Amino acid sequence: MKFAVIVFPGSNCDVDMYHAIKDELGEQVEYVWHDTESLDEFDGILLPGGFSYGDYLRTGAIARFSKVMQAVVKAAEAGKPILGVCNGFQILLEAGLLPGAMRRNESLSFICKPVELKVENNQTIFSTAYSLGETISIPVAHGEGNYYCDEETLAALKENNQIVFTYQDNPNGSLEDIAGIINEKGNVLGMMPHPERAVDELLGGADGLKLFQSIVRSWREANVVKA
Repeated sequence: MKFAVIVFPGSNCDVDMYHAIKDELGEQVEYVWHDTESLDEFDGILLPGGFSYGDYLRTGAIARFSKVMQAVVKAAEAGKPILGVCNGFQILLEAGLLPGAMRRNESLSFICKPVELKVENNQTIFSTAYSLGETISIPVAHGEGNYYCDEETLAALKENNQIVFTYQDNPNGSLEDIAGIINEKGNVLGMMPHPERAVDELLGGADGLKLFQSIVRSWREANVVKA
């Protein structure tokens, strides 16, 4: 499986994402600059964290108009797995690939620490390696991770089982403790915690590795013909 790590001006977690795929997962991966117009050669698309375009206007608001985002939308429509982490999640929201919006943390301060998440849906292409209800430890690092949506959108998220991860001890005030959601089609996941920073026990834990393993396993089951 071949992954693209999208790099925007201001991305700072792209190297972590690359390391997770190449060194821990053992899959192909390339950095892809924000002005790239095609992602056809890639099987999975990763939008890493950071401060794209300095977070001017709103987090992700400018990155949403980068040339590469047209290709990301095309990949999403084609059913390819798209993962947006932290700033990547914010960009997916701004691009309309996921519903809702991000607000400042309730504390109005930057948060950087490991948090415990509950796996609310383990039947997605991103979460099959987890057990339903499993508690995992993944670090967060954000100032605007307070997820919000209107009542109608929240009802739809619940009805369609689109809430994949929730916080056990909500660090930022997110509505309904939401930490990660998928689109209705099930191939686009946005989450504020950083799974790429939890792929090796030397980093403090490896709970995030299962997310990437889930993607690869699901892709192979769908695309690799067995003899």
